[in-house]
Formats: sequence, structure tokens, C-alpha cells
Amino acid sequence: MGKETGKKDHKKIILVLILVILIAGLGCAGIFIQAYFKVKNVYVEGNVHYTSDEIMEYVMTGPLGHNSLYLSLKYKNKGVEGVPFVETMDVSILSADTIRISVYEKSLAGYVQYLDNYMYFDKDGVIVESSKVKTAGIPQVTGLQFNHVVLYQPLPVDDTDIFQRILVTTQLLNKYELTADKIYFKSDYEMSIYFGDVRVIIGTDSNVDEKIMLLQSILGDLEGQNGTLDLSEYSEDATNVTFEPN
Repeated sequence: MGKETGKKDHKKIILVLILVILIAGLGCAGIFIQAYFKVKNVYVEGNVHYTSDEIMEYVMTGPLGHNSLYLSLKYKNKGVEGVPFVETMDVSILSADTIRISVYEKSLAGYVQYLDNYMYFDKDGVIVESSKVKTAGIPQVTGLQFNHVVLYQPLPVDDTDIFQRILVTTQLLNKYELTADKIYFKSDYEMSIYFGDVRVIIGTDSNVDEKIMLLQSILGDLEGQNGTLDLSEYSEDATNVTFEPN
């Protein structure tokens, strides 16, 4: 009886030792993983509407949010979705301490104000986001006639070609590094662009590239002024430009 009890106690001690060794080993492995795979370098690309810090907050969440091994498993074959103004975000693990976050934003042409909300639409006029906050670099579009707005549906306007004009205009403004406050369309769809207190009459969509390229060199001289710059008749053959102060 005594020998059997001794053997059982001996087995228990061995099992306890094995368990302690396993726990200690797992603890050491955990400490190693935490230290070795701790993210120290983050590269964020493609972001316009959000800062790099904001993007990192969306991606690197939770107690293991700064562990590259965890992030590689969490986002394997899966992007980050559900972020306003963003189609998706992909997370790439470059090394044990370095990750890259690639941001693919929604293509926004402009926004209209409706019921105290800013309704952002894409090149097809589809409302893709509703927000209480203005987004820098996206112009407000006024003068369009519509009586309702539905998220993920096109703005109900008579001439849907207007959205392509808006997209081309915003792309040209970005190309020439100009930031407009507002794009306005008259009832005949002639266009004006507002930069602070300066209204620029573009007119029809003819020679828009040349007009906005010219605008890049003129606006600096009009800084602080209040008035109307008329480029509606400008072309390669007719280069007359007038500015009328208010």
C-alpha cells in the first residue's frame, strides 16, 4: 500500500512539473512573440481623407493590435471594411516589426447639402456617404435640382451627364493643385467655381482644361480680393479674361 501511494505521489509530482514547464514555456513563447513581432514601423499609403494615425487606429485595434503576427492572421485574405469614404484597406506584413496599410478610398466627385447632412456622391452621382463633417478637398456642388436624396442611390437630376463634368472638373483642380470651395451650376448648366470670395465663371465644358490651367497662374494675384473672374469666353484664339471686383 505504501509503495503504491508513493508511486502515485511520484507521478503527480512529475505531472505537476511537466505542467509547470509547459506553462513556463508558453509564457516564454508569449513574451518572445510579443517582443519579436511588436510593430515598430507602419507605412500607410493611399489615404487622403484620413491621417495615417487615424488609419492605424482603424486597423490596429484590440490588445494585440500592435502585434504583426496577430495582424497577419486577422487580416489574412480579408481587408478592413466599414470605414466611411474607404472601399477597403489591405494589411501587408513586410517583416516581424513592419507592416504596410494600403488604403483604397471611394472615388468622390463632390457633395450636396441636404437636411443638415453632407451627402457625398461618386462619378455616377450615386450617394456613397452621408456625414455631418465636411471633408477637405471635396467641393460642394450647388444649383442642382432634386427633391430627395437616398443613400447608395443616384441623385435624381434631369441631366445625369452633369456628374461626369463634375468629376472631370475636380480631377483637373487636383491636377493643378487648386482647392475649390464650391461648384455652382446655373439652370442652363453653365458652371462657376468659387475660391473664397472669388467667383470664376467657367461657362460650358469647352476648353475646361485650358481654363483651369490658366486659373492656376491667376488665382495667386487675386488672393484677398472679392469679385468675379470671367473665363467663359477663353480659348486658344480668344484669350480675353476679365475680373470685376464686387
